[in-house]
Amino acid sequence: MFTGIVEELGRVASFESKATGARLTIHCSNILLDATLGASIAVNGACLTAVELTMDSFSADLAPETLQRTNLGDLTVRSPVNLERPLRANSRLDGHFVLGHVDGTAELVSLDALGEDNWWLRIRAPQELTRYIVSKGSVAVDGISLTVAEMNDDVVGFTIIPHTYEHTTLHAYRPGARLNIEVDILAKHLEKLAAYRST
Repeated sequence: MFTGIVEELGRVASFESKATGARLTIHCSNILLDATLGASIAVNGACLTAVELTMDSFSADLAPETLQRTNLGDLTVRSPVNLERPLRANSRLDGHFVLGHVDGTAELVSLDALGEDNWWLRIRAPQELTRYIVSKGSVAVDGISLTVAEMNDDVVGFTIIPHTYEHTTLHAYRPGARLNIEVDILAKHLEKLAAYRST
């Protein structure tokens, strides 16, 4: 489990396509301080397993499902990626509960400057996920815990503060880019429970 608080901005060192899936290698430093083989690491919000470690990188295998559901297949060498280690039981929960199970990708509609290095981000979410997104609720966008500021049908707006813009992948994106999104798991559980009780 993660919190959506990005710890480090890594860079893609290599992306090797395979017959089934791919192997992704990320150049980084802080994330590796206590990493072990088999450790979970969120990459753009997708929980991956470290299968190889070096002094300055880790590698993870991407299943076909991961490539289909996330934007990880769009990565190229030197692409920036958001990295986060799993939440410890004794840690503060600064963002919200993020499982690292990406629900789909959203299209970046616009990222406009508001002044004083603040930004207004608008994304177009898949229609089947909009029922789980509410104003002032939380959504993980590329693994970043963001608070919904506005909803207009399937277009969701967020205010991005200077720290988030500078220390995440957001500053590298342009309109049309695909961003991973994970909606609040509590909303999905409540929907299932309500459907069960109505039968």
